Amino acid sequence: MHEVKTELETQRDQQSRVARTEFISKSSDNLFNDPEDAVLGNPDGNVTVVEFFDYNCGYCRRAVGDMQALLKTDDNVRFVLKELPILGPDSVKAHIVAHAFKKLVPAKYSEFHVALMAAGQANEESAIALAVSLGADEAALKTGMGDPAIGASFERNNTLAEGLNITGTPSYVIEDEVVPGALGLEVLAEKVANVRQCQKATC
Repeated sequence: MHEVKTELETQRDQQSRVARTEFISKSSDNLFNDPEDAVLGNPDGNVTVVEFFDYNCGYCRRAVGDMQALLKTDDNVRFVLKELPILGPDSVKAHIVAHAFKKLVPAKYSEFHVALMAAGQANEESAIALAVSLGADEAALKTGMGDPAIGASFERNNTLAEGLNITGTPSYVIEDEVVPGALGLEVLAEKVANVRQCQKATC
């Protein structure tokens, strides 16, 4: 009975992988090249890492250091940040501010992102204060927060998360693999290396 169950589970896992690969292929533009997403690292890198994150996710805060270390040691990684505010109204409001700041002061978005992650509980007030401290005009920022493109971006990211069976943050998409949780630098770098190896072997 146990062997039968294992075979069924293996079959279901295989079907799930095939469905996920098909979904990633079908949704590749929104997943890897959405103009509303922030791209850090090398915009022309040969491996793209997508991270779904929430500013109030403790594991996401831990993962920021992994991202920074990876980008510091590997200059050929393209890192896409997908905003997925799923931890309540404060998260949504903080992400709206972040999105508006990214459009207003794109050169400082990376600094803003890391600082807001490190600040603890994020909300509209704390995010605006940080944005202004980094040079954003508060009136222009608040105007930008009303851009309907922000909500549309969140909806696209939610749709992608549902299609990929992502239920928490951080979650990564690396090539055609979905990996939940704060992986740590070693695992993240290993998965990037595996993709490169596959590219060479055309697997």
